[in-house]
Amino acid sequence: MNDEDTGVSASESAPDASARLVRRLSERGDTVACAESLTAGLVAAAIADTPGASLVLRGGIIAYAADLKVALLGVPAELIARVGTVDPEVAAAMAARVRESLSATWGLATTGVAGPGPAEGKPAGTIHIAVAGPRGTQVTSLALHGSRTQIRSGTVRHILALASAALGPE
Repeated sequence: MNDEDTGVSASESAPDASARLVRRLSERGDTVACAESLTAGLVAAAIADTPGASLVLRGGIIAYAADLKVALLGVPAELIARVGTVDPEVAAAMAARVRESLSATWGLATTGVAGPGPAEGKPAGTIHIAVAGPRGTQVTSLALHGSRTQIRSGTVRHILALASAALGPE
């Protein structure tokens, strides 16, 4: 999947994508919560770096380990046993559960392999992101390239753009 598929502009930085998301959430009176694995808090931090974030950011759960995805987010253990943690269904479950658990309008989730090597038989750059909201859950799978840092920062840009797109037209 390339940048155009998720609405991410090649020139839009994470701070710009976050500012757009925070503005749109604020205008709607909506809130957001984050469930993060490979990004380990970078999505929530990007949102928190944006002026006005306190009006929209409910909080986040970093569930890097599989058992924490089950214990803290309620991802079904049988799902993880069947597909592993790097899977679109797991991202969807994470987003829906963080939305519910933190009483937010929107739930964002990231899971994947940042690298440098493969994990669970999947190559570095295999990413699944999800946005859960009032009209359901949208999941996008990505194949990102670059260093561990580039893959993680690219994931942040993509999830922020997907969340803005999920809100509907501006």
